[in-house]
Amino acid sequence: MGYKRLFIFVEGEDDRKFFDKIILPKIQRKYNFVRTIRYATLKKEKIVNFLKSIKSMDAEYIFVADINSSPCVTDKKRTIQNKFKNIDEQRIIVVIMEIESWYLAGLDDETSRKLGIHPYNATDNITKEQFNRLIPKRYGSRIDFMSEILKNFSIETAKQKNRSFKYFIEKYNCVFENDM
Repeated sequence: MGYKRLFIFVEGEDDRKFFDKIILPKIQRKYNFVRTIRYATLKKEKIVNFLKSIKSMDAEYIFVADINSSPCVTDKKRTIQNKFKNIDEQRIIVVIMEIESWYLAGLDDETSRKLGIHPYNATDNITKEQFNRLIPKRYGSRIDFMSEILKNFSIETAKQKNRSFKYFIEKYNCVFENDM
């Protein structure tokens, strides 16, 4: 088996923290090298060149984007493909609604109450703005609250509460022992 590399393109810092803390420790078992890249602040040409380089070194990549105002996953993928030519549609993961929905998905009812928020059965429709409104005042900042969520995150719970998270886990066959 050759040297396997994976690059995960994420929009911003909250996405990077989520992937670095929750996904990378699990998915990197399959790779010799894994790196997250924040693309929201990069120029389009730099991203296109990066994708070309990744392909030329026979590495793999995942391109993660929030659905935002797109009416459906297909439309969001098409928008990304129009922006970044030669991107493989099969390598695009669309987060529904935004990464904050994935954060909340990993909280079981007891942990939600412990953190001072109302439990959710499903988080597919949670937006960044809704997430920000539910942060309890006892947390010094949004970052503190998100860090606390990541410390208590359950992958199995998240798979039950968010369809796009479940799709990602199943598509990339992430093996999550000890998370049941």
